[in-house]
Amino acid sequence: MNAPFVQMLSSFGFVVTALILGFFFGFFLERAGFSSARKLTDQFYFRDFAVLKVMFTAIVLTMLGIAYLTLLGWMDAGQLYVPPTLLWPQLFGGILLGAGFIVGGYCPGTSVVAAAIGKLDGLMFVIGVLIGTWGLGVAVPYFQGFYLSGSMGELTLPRWLNVNVGMVVFAVTLIALGASWAAERCEGRWQLFARTYGRYAGGEGEGHEG
Repeated sequence: MNAPFVQMLSSFGFVVTALILGFFFGFFLERAGFSSARKLTDQFYFRDFAVLKVMFTAIVLTMLGIAYLTLLGWMDAGQLYVPPTLLWPQLFGGILLGAGFIVGGYCPGTSVVAAAIGKLDGLMFVIGVLIGTWGLGVAVPYFQGFYLSGSMGELTLPRWLNVNVGMVVFAVTLIALGASWAAERCEGRWQLFARTYGRYAGGEGEGHEG
């Protein structure tokens, strides 16, 4: 989504605003430890769910902010740009992105943060993203039909489910709270990492204790 206020900025103001927001976005990602591929992939091994908790927190705060600002009349949510839904290519792209996240340890944003602080694996990931983006642009004409398949317009959850926006906000908030609770249990009482990896987790723990 794009915030509607950017239309009121000059080109220079837009660039300055983007640089400031981008700097602080990267700064806080790095401070949260998201420049580490190990920390990012730990969620897939049930060891550290910081990524899940931070992302859900960001989603819920943004969602509540938009909902309340709209309710107060300070913002027109109808002016927000919603990218059109192209079901099949976006589903396929999401699977590829997830696979790349697991194998490479980064998503596009975190790889830039890692590269910015001098990590070679982050830099290699950024180069791979650029090559892949260029390759997609070159290849699109050869599978244009699939690239535009499953068009569903500007689809949002309230429109798709045909329910009130407030109900969606409430449901997503409950899901986020439930996921955070489960993540805390997985890291603590449930010991999901140790239960899943058995002696490997135990050996690691013994090594740290020694």
